[in-house]
Amino acid sequence: MAVESLGRLILYIGVILVLIGGFFILVGRVPWFGRLPGDFIYRREGLTIFLPITTMVLVSLVLTLLLNIVWRR
Repeated sequence: MAVESLGRLILYIGVILVLIGGFFILVGRVPWFGRLPGDFIYRREGLTIFLPITTMVLVSLVLTLLLNIVWRR
């Protein structure tokens, strides 16, 4: 019984990794993602600091909505 549950867990983890990988491939094709107003870039000689605050708030809202729809009981 323990081996069967371990197998299912590995399959679920694999599916989740495939979905995350697909998400990153699609996001890479969206030209405005990561360049929204509120995403701060500080550039100086030999130093670049990127703070994607607005992008992370948007990602958080979308994931919150999706997870609430999926896991609603």
